[in-house]
Amino acid sequence: MAVSVRSWLANEAGKHFVLMLWLAANTWLFLDTYLLYSTGQQYHYLYQMLGLGLCISRASASVLNLNCSLVLLPMCRSLLTFIRGSHTMSTRRMRRLLDKSKSFHVACGIAICIFSAVHVSAHLINVVNFSAGFSEDFPALNLARYKGEDPKLIIFTTIPGVSGVLLVLILLLMFISSSHCIRVCNYEIFWYTHNLFIVFYIILMVHMAGGALKFQTNIEAHPPGCLRASQSLRQQQQAEDLDQKQRCKEDAHFQPHYPQTWLWVSGPLCLYCVERFYRYIRSSHPVTIVTVIRHPCDVVELRMLKKNFRARPGQYILLNCPGVSPFENHPFTLTACPTENKQTFGIHLRIVGDWTEHFAHLLLPQPRAALEILPVVHQRRYPTLYVDGPFGSPSEEVFNYDVSLCIAGGIGVTPFACVLNALIERWQSFRLQRLYFVWVCRELQSFYWFAELLCALHEKLWQDNRPDYLNVKLYVTQKDSLQSMSELRYRPLAARLQVGRPKWKLLFDEIGKSNKDKRVGVFCCGPKGISRTLHRLCNSAKSSGATFEFNKESFS
Repeated sequence: MAVSVRSWLANEAGKHFVLMLWLAANTWLFLDTYLLYSTGQQYHYLYQMLGLGLCISRASASVLNLNCSLVLLPMCRSLLTFIRGSHTMSTRRMRRLLDKSKSFHVACGIAICIFSAVHVSAHLINVVNFSAGFSEDFPALNLARYKGEDPKLIIFTTIPGVSGVLLVLILLLMFISSSHCIRVCNYEIFWYTHNLFIVFYIILMVHMAGGALKFQTNIEAHPPGCLRASQSLRQQQQAEDLDQKQRCKEDAHFQPHYPQTWLWVSGPLCLYCVERFYRYIRSSHPVTIVTVIRHPCDVVELRMLKKNFRARPGQYILLNCPGVSPFENHPFTLTACPTENKQTFGIHLRIVGDWTEHFAHLLLPQPRAALEILPVVHQRRYPTLYVDGPFGSPSEEVFNYDVSLCIAGGIGVTPFACVLNALIERWQSFRLQRLYFVWVCRELQSFYWFAELLCALHEKLWQDNRPDYLNVKLYVTQKDSLQSMSELRYRPLAARLQVGRPKWKLLFDEIGKSNKDKRVGVFCCGPKGISRTLHRLCNSAKSSGATFEFNKESFS
């Protein structure tokens, strides 16, 4: 599939530019620090003792300082939401870059793991060299207490050594629990281990406090390599032709490095802590659960009410239910936002995994039925629930294009449900002139989650004489026991229902021909297979001249 330069620049140029800046910053820091320790006069004697291990350990430490500060910024959800919502501070290109915040967080995390391995390996060599290269001429430079001291003893009896071991163990736990299989199978392990970052940063602050590496402070009075009075007679005879300027005026003086890690980390860490405190205050009051509705295919709709809660279509919230787990927060996209006429907001959650199963058990008074076509409304005493948010997501940009294409897979329809609700309220007030909506589900019953919403929007647009504003395509992929949406009220959907999978290339060609020389916003929330296919198609060459800008829903 040929790649269109124009489409590639629209979709990939921004994130690749940021990636190159990040790589350049890491490379410059590594090389600059490496050269400083290998050629700097103040490190002459330390370099003679430790060799390349010194340069590599310090260069990797500089890279770690940078990434340990940057890794926190993408997790400042409220700050990113504010920037996204302030159109005077961010353009659409900038807002689309914010959608990659999770990817940038992952990239920084990988860099931390890689350079931590380099840093640890270099320091293991340094510890061996400290023991084997014990200097009697410069006792202050030694980390070992005597020549040939066991390197393991040096590691476990010094502050840098003990703190380094703890940092490695915490980082290893966080790295392993971040793997895709663990996040899918047991999200709780990922959540708990990732919150060890607080302990990680505290230990990181004191990691340099032991003063393992020292630099010379009196280079002018004691030029590196000068002839010392304490040298042996033979050494003085070999250097008797030295000029007076090359003789030492005094002994070399050394002092530990002033810890610099806190200079890198304290700013982002304080920003993150302030944000977390703000979010804690904002989410400290429980919400009022208004209604719980059971939908087909193990989906539950939750309607809530919270004082002064404001949200934009496409945003998501974090739910905390102490009855399930007091420390866990799970993201859910809003399917209904508060309006002037209706203050409630809602989500749809699919019962998959331990947390949602336990949560649904607290919400619903009876076991789930296998297949229910009609929603069942339950009124009962509900568990305490806290809401943090709302937070920004790519789906907010749907209204900022003239033409948008929303593609959902299964429960991935939730970001677009809120968009459809907003269009019913005030479709004329948005820039959006045409919306293509494609929804792919395995089972026919899944379409009943938002069948009434789709029909209501269809009727509203017909009444306003804009039937071409919304183009709906529904695909059901499971052919076994196939039924039809025979209800009279769902007739507009039944006519748009197709069996099988969408032919994406034909769909893109059709949309491109109808919207020549326009920028079409493509929004996807669904399985990775669909996402990868759509991403390739958005970057491919189009004869129609339309540019497809790809936006993928991803919770950070």
